[in-house]
Amino acid sequence: MKRKCLCLLSAIAVSVSMTSCIGRPDSGRDTLTIMGKESDLQKNYMQNIFNHYEKTTGNNLDIISIEDADFEIEASKRFEDGSAPDILLHFHNADLNRFDVPGNFCYLNDESWVDDLTDSARAYCQDSDGNLLGLPFWENSVSGCYYNKTLLDSLGLKPATTQTEFDSLCSALAATNYTPIFWPGTCSWMVQFGLDPLFADDPNLLEMLNKNEITYSEIPKVSDMTQWISDAASKGWLGSNYTESGWDDISPALASGEAVMTFIWDTWFYTDFKPDKYSVDDFALMPVFLNTVENGTYEGGNLNMMMVNKNSENKEKALDFLSFCATPENYNAAFDGISTVNCFKGQNTNIQSKMVTDAAASIADNERVSTAASRIIGYSGEDVASALNTLLKKKTDNAGCVKLFDDYRIAEAKKQGADGF
Repeated sequence: MKRKCLCLLSAIAVSVSMTSCIGRPDSGRDTLTIMGKESDLQKNYMQNIFNHYEKTTGNNLDIISIEDADFEIEASKRFEDGSAPDILLHFHNADLNRFDVPGNFCYLNDESWVDDLTDSARAYCQDSDGNLLGLPFWENSVSGCYYNKTLLDSLGLKPATTQTEFDSLCSALAATNYTPIFWPGTCSWMVQFGLDPLFADDPNLLEMLNKNEITYSEIPKVSDMTQWISDAASKGWLGSNYTESGWDDISPALASGEAVMTFIWDTWFYTDFKPDKYSVDDFALMPVFLNTVENGTYEGGNLNMMMVNKNSENKEKALDFLSFCATPENYNAAFDGISTVNCFKGQNTNIQSKMVTDAAASIADNERVSTAASRIIGYSGEDVASALNTLLKKKTDNAGCVKLFDDYRIAEAKKQGADGF
């Protein structure tokens, strides 16, 4: 799950590397071009599948690696000037609206491998009309409220199953001088967990928002969420430095036991968490509670999709590459030993987090496909975080915060030329 902190989004100069993962291609006729973010293409499972393809088929891959901060602008520019790759790696998020998706990419509904996708992976990669936009070939994850079960047990407390229980749990933890929720305010993903149920559970509401027929300010649950977060901060439930804390602060707070819970995803524990007093074995999973749905919610993984350029002369070869990647023996070789929830039903060499498997029944009842970040036109996690911090720093009131949500979203939708804005 690739989510960015505000503190990491400073401008970086463009650096484009057009090198194959093995060597320079020696024949344009036998070569596929694949474009993605530099950090994404360096993932070991991506390198595994690239090298495996070249070795197995004898074909060449020309990997176009773009600096992360410059990727969206550079990729959209290439689709406008005719230098687009055969395959583009992209998340199904608001930045996808930079592209003419129907005009530039193949719908993959009828590909032979579609039925092997898990339901959640397939749902993530579909547009509002149910068209499959790409092959999800990425580390999958489950976002929720990860909590220190060892600490709760020592205090005689239990995880929550409702918003009411969660509020009581936070109150009890604050009374014992623990920080109930570590809130990294300079990061951008938390609010989407609260918004997801509103729009995943009511597609008509999402359609109205995206047609500019309704605003956040007219949806009471959005105001309920921001008010709850503001109240939680005032009660000490978010600790003392919630607007300034960021990515690098999460692990020390949880590993030391200073904070008991955070809203994050399982793969983070295997990529970024550094054990101290507590290890990954001390943590478990319950839903996120942000006062928008009583029984809480989990968010399915944000997945990098392999999208095929429908206007490419190599379209058929690109579709064959996706089929290669979606073959069980090949994806199992690529993801061998990787900590991830399955994207494919036949995936069996990856490691699935015990936190997730232990919470399987709750996840089945309360998981939503990632919706806010991927399907709300004009949505920007960074803009939402900025607006929320304005409220948390008491520079505006609750209504003003939600209005900022709307102002930023509508401005971005206009910038993208979205219909109705």
